[in-house]
Amino acid sequence: MDKKEEEQFHVFYKVPSGDGPYVRAKHAQLIMKDPEGSIIWFWKAINERDRVDSALKDMAVVMKQLDRSEEAIEAIKSFRYLCSKQAQESLDNVLLDLFKKCGKVEEQIVLLKQKLRQIYEGKLFNGRPIKIARSHGKKIQVTITQETARVLGNLGWAYMQKGNFMAAEVVYKKAQMIYSDSNKACNLAQCLIKQARYDEARYILEDVWRGKYLGSDDTKTKNRVEELLLELDSKQPPPFLQNIPGLDLDDDFVNGLDHLINEWARPKSRRLPIFEEISTFRDQLAC
Repeated sequence: MDKKEEEQFHVFYKVPSGDGPYVRAKHAQLIMKDPEGSIIWFWKAINERDRVDSALKDMAVVMKQLDRSEEAIEAIKSFRYLCSKQAQESLDNVLLDLFKKCGKVEEQIVLLKQKLRQIYEGKLFNGRPIKIARSHGKKIQVTITQETARVLGNLGWAYMQKGNFMAAEVVYKKAQMIYSDSNKACNLAQCLIKQARYDEARYILEDVWRGKYLGSDDTKTKNRVEELLLELDSKQPPPFLQNIPGLDLDDDFVNGLDHLINEWARPKSRRLPIFEEISTFRDQLAC
């Protein structure tokens, strides 16, 4: 690339200047739109110890985009020892995404528990209470409390994928005690529905609908609450049909209802009964 193009590339993509294999990999990835070619340069950067922290992470992300997630997992496992201590947390986050992509639930659970242990031992965020992260291209502050709740939420979701809804419930409740939000509330409600604890699930969903949790006003959250309530209604009779003594929806009762509905559905005169009576009376007067 010429000098002006090189300057624009470094400024816009925040890539260090130079002509090493890592810079060439980023140029292939971002400018040339050649992901396969960028992987070749990323490998070269790793082998030559050129910005290994970034090279390994960026290569894994590109591999995931190319549906080479298994290969990316092996690359991180094999070469993360070359990376600095500060890079390990971000590599774990990339690994979690790769495990999700491959459906490796057990591996997710092990890694998430490991992250919780690091939080407990004060090793996450490199010992600081707050870290700077990026969300949708913007820099945000993440507290250790928020991160703990996020990790617990991910652990709860992993347990749900395994069908261990009791474990997921415990984890989600702990996460909500630390830092509650509408997404984890909906997941907790789903756990309770799976355990046929419908009243508890409905209570939580109604709280989300009333805006009692962070993120309750989000359109996606509203849609999800509606979906879960519909699922609840399909599994639990409406309140006005519950706890009625002697109500047993057996075959005879259902057949009787069908017969009644069919009677209602029969075509009748468009005139209401009162008009039928008036019409007859008028005919008598005409005589």
